[in-house]
Amino acid sequence: MENSGINFIGTGVSGGEEGALKGPSIMPGGQRDAYDLVAPILEQISAKAPDGEPCVAYIGKDGAGHFVKMVHNGIEYGDMQLIAEAYDIMFKYLGMSVEEIAAVFIEWNKGELDSFLIDITADILTKYDPATGKPMVEIILDRAGNKGTGKWTSQSALDLGVPLPLITESVFARYISALKTERVAASEILTGPAAATEEGLDKAAFVESIRKALYFSKIMSYAQGFAQLRVASEENDWDLNYGEIAKIWRAGCIIRAQFLQNITDAYEKNPELQNLLLDDYFVEITKQYQGAVREVVATAVTAGVPVPTFSSAVAYFDSYRSAVLPANIIQAQRDYFGAHTYERTDRAGAYHFEWDKEVEVPQD
Repeated sequence: MENSGINFIGTGVSGGEEGALKGPSIMPGGQRDAYDLVAPILEQISAKAPDGEPCVAYIGKDGAGHFVKMVHNGIEYGDMQLIAEAYDIMFKYLGMSVEEIAAVFIEWNKGELDSFLIDITADILTKYDPATGKPMVEIILDRAGNKGTGKWTSQSALDLGVPLPLITESVFARYISALKTERVAASEILTGPAAATEEGLDKAAFVESIRKALYFSKIMSYAQGFAQLRVASEENDWDLNYGEIAKIWRAGCIIRAQFLQNITDAYEKNPELQNLLLDDYFVEITKQYQGAVREVVATAVTAGVPVPTFSSAVAYFDSYRSAVLPANIIQAQRDYFGAHTYERTDRAGAYHFEWDKEVEVPQD
């Protein structure tokens, strides 16, 4: 089409019903010349950030716009599952009422967790079913649907060789929620610990630990998503501007949140940043909050409350900060049964060990 003089723009759009009415976050990709022709229109119809900037920017050539939108949705899956797990811990373990949990989310939305998804969760928890008078969340079936974008994000990460465990766990959480009939049957057969609150537990202090765990885990999800964008950009020669992407997500889209400004700041300070976790702001947050997420995960696991994304967040953080991982055992196993070779820690090259003879053979 380009050779024929036809311009084409592939545009990712996020915002849901509200975005359609009031302006979405817009992620256009394709030819730069094509974008420049319609930029005034897109800027006019897009959402506006608190500082008045339009939430639209040229993303990159070819399918860059739709790819960025896909990763946005993957991060959205992670955000939603983390919030659901925070609710579940308060409801099942702390024994809090829906009204009490709503008050917690309202308070959380006044601080660093300020975001669209926290805001609407607080609102959801204040609504009641007209037919029964019960909170709406108590009469909505616990079976989550999906449109496939979370799955696509995980599939892309596998193809790119990028670890995306939290987002992928959030996809699997929806899949296991869909096994409602199986889960109900299994609940009559399989046993676990009673999700009873520890005697003498300071509930207010533990709720604060959940808040810190949620913020810590959100950071892990965004760090994974932006790492995926970086690798895809390098592979496809897109030259993505990560700070600009975070900036256009500040309003209009589903994952809009206060701390996106911190992401923009991180990339403006260092455009070559390998991972968000290495920025000074996020280094400090993980230092301060990791104790809370470890406490929350350990408590939930002991109580039998499933927290797949909280658990994944800690595992990702501990893996990424580890200079040495047990992959040496895996590589030895691969070499043992399949002669797949290995690298040594003390010199370059590939080697195969003849395990029955205890002889190492350099490989050309």
